[in-house]
Amino acid sequence: MEIIKYTEEWKEKWDEFVLASNNGTMFHLQKFFDYHTPGKFHFDHLIFLDEGKIAAVLPGAIRNGVFESPIGASYGSIVTKDVKFAQAMEIVSTLKDYCKQIGLSEIMLTSAPMVYERHQNQNLDFALLWQGFHYSLHYISSAIKLNPYTDILERFAPTTRRNVRKTITDFKLRVEINDRYDEFYPILIENKSRHNVKPTHSLEDLMKLKELLPDNLKLFMVYLEDKPIGGSLMFVANKTVAVCFYNMLYYDYEKYKPIQRVMYEVVKHYTEAGFEYVDIGVSQDTKAENPMTPSMSLIDFKEKFDAKTIMRNTLHIKL
Repeated sequence: MEIIKYTEEWKEKWDEFVLASNNGTMFHLQKFFDYHTPGKFHFDHLIFLDEGKIAAVLPGAIRNGVFESPIGASYGSIVTKDVKFAQAMEIVSTLKDYCKQIGLSEIMLTSAPMVYERHQNQNLDFALLWQGFHYSLHYISSAIKLNPYTDILERFAPTTRRNVRKTITDFKLRVEINDRYDEFYPILIENKSRHNVKPTHSLEDLMKLKELLPDNLKLFMVYLEDKPIGGSLMFVANKTVAVCFYNMLYYDYEKYKPIQRVMYEVVKHYTEAGFEYVDIGVSQDTKAENPMTPSMSLIDFKEKFDAKTIMRNTLHIKL
């Protein structure tokens, strides 16, 4: 097995491999990285070849002697098929040898949580740990396991259940799946400004992503009559998981419970579409000194939709 640096001529084969893989997501696609403004990142993506065929791919970049994955994405680390243990061991040893040979001092890998895998398989995780990697960081995330055989509302907490029903019978909120990013983005800006932060994506970024990956972005907008009051922008990570990347509302309309209604519509939509999970994202206290500090109120809110904890883990090694 050998490692080569990614070049444009591998783009189609890289994306084909990710789409057919066991643990790849939209965040591993070269088409996804194309949304970044040229020059914003210098990437050093790696391809693992076994007898000339792709055995694994690893998006990322070298910064200050450290290979980091992901860079410019939510999830990274090594993408494989439903890998056997012996091959997982070879992939890890090949990566370590390659990084040592080019003079790197560390490797940091943050993969998608295990629920993103088509077939949950921890061969790669064990191979990394056995060969000297250690966990350096954990983020708490929340995901709803979808089940077409259970009533969605009955899984929600009683108050949440009543609120959703009220939005249908009393407030008559409506939820549309559309491309009105011009209506959604001002809501996103206002929400983020309340916490003195800016969105990860500019409006231009979102429009570029929608252009590059039209089937991977889905916008659920909430209207009170004709007034847009909230919405959820979903990223379809792969055939298993859809991610609530942005859940936003105008707080002046909070009493109408637009987020509770849109969460119901999101869960309903992806259950009917045959997905296995809706990931509602990480729940960290961003103002705390320790980045792992959990946001208790946010976790409690997500649990009202029957969400369970999944962890986003970072593995690290000093070579």
